[in-house]
Amino acid sequence: MAKGLLVTYALWAVGGPAGLHHLYLGRDSHALLWMLTLGGGGLGWLWEFWKLPSFVAQANRAQGQRQSPRGVTPPLSPIRFAAQVIVGIYFGLVALISLSSMVNFYIVALPLAVGLGVLLVAAVGNQTSDFKNTLGAAFLTSPIFYGRPIAILPISVAASITAQRHHRYKALVASEPLSVRLYRLGLAYLAFTGPLAYSALCNTAATLSYVAETFGSFLNWFSFFPLLGRLMEFVLFLPYRIWRLLMGETGFNSSCFQEWAKLYEFVHSFQDEKRQLAYRVLGLSEGATNEEIHRSYRELVKVWHPDHNLDQTEEAQRHFLEIQAAYEVLSQPRKPWGSRR
Repeated sequence: MAKGLLVTYALWAVGGPAGLHHLYLGRDSHALLWMLTLGGGGLGWLWEFWKLPSFVAQANRAQGQRQSPRGVTPPLSPIRFAAQVIVGIYFGLVALISLSSMVNFYIVALPLAVGLGVLLVAAVGNQTSDFKNTLGAAFLTSPIFYGRPIAILPISVAASITAQRHHRYKALVASEPLSVRLYRLGLAYLAFTGPLAYSALCNTAATLSYVAETFGSFLNWFSFFPLLGRLMEFVLFLPYRIWRLLMGETGFNSSCFQEWAKLYEFVHSFQDEKRQLAYRVLGLSEGATNEEIHRSYRELVKVWHPDHNLDQTEEAQRHFLEIQAAYEVLSQPRKPWGSRR
């Protein structure tokens, strides 16, 4: 049955951020992406207003085709590449918040989450990419930045480049019943939100700490770009600021926004507290020179390297990761955030 443009616009208006119009057009990957990101933060949903006619035409063309194009490679798309990197980072941040307590998180869970985010964007529309090569690039990049939250960025970039190199048109398959498609989308949605919901409901304090640490690490990526860093900080804490603007101090009786307030203050004091802890881990006094930091790091790495402590591997690995994280913190320039409220 041919898809109607008016029906598509109606579904876009009613349930656009949840991907209802994409579900109607048979664009299940796009629907799932919108479900997990609420329509690309709302911006992607609004931008689609001008793209819906082409989406409808593409869906109707696909119904009339008997076979997919052979030997034809889709044109490279800078927008798709940027979206792959961004969604890969988003999936990585969610994994860092909800799954970072897992054993071998940086070797297994993190590259898998980032790679799946990249593949989801690569599968939007009538295109797809190679599953094995994209995930392979993510898993090969992960050990290089083992134990560092910043690993999310290079993993996402490497997986996105690989996905672009191996992108192709999807093979045509027979249409499936709506119930089967909804079942598959439901499982994917639960796999993404389940661990995050469990962490938030059953381990709220630890989750708040993970969120603050993740936000702090994320903002530290922009140490060399202060304006961009402040923009990202503004976006991350926009719900807090809107609520404060509308309700004032009296509006913070809500436990949800009390937690936002705690998180806001925690992240803003996070940089100084993290540096103080890093000095303690490396056995240094605050204000130590770069040479002293390098020397202490090298000595402690030799002492606590897991290969040199086979009789206490778990303790050595924990100390080793703490030392690496402390060195990374102290290696970054101190970032003055100024007044934020």
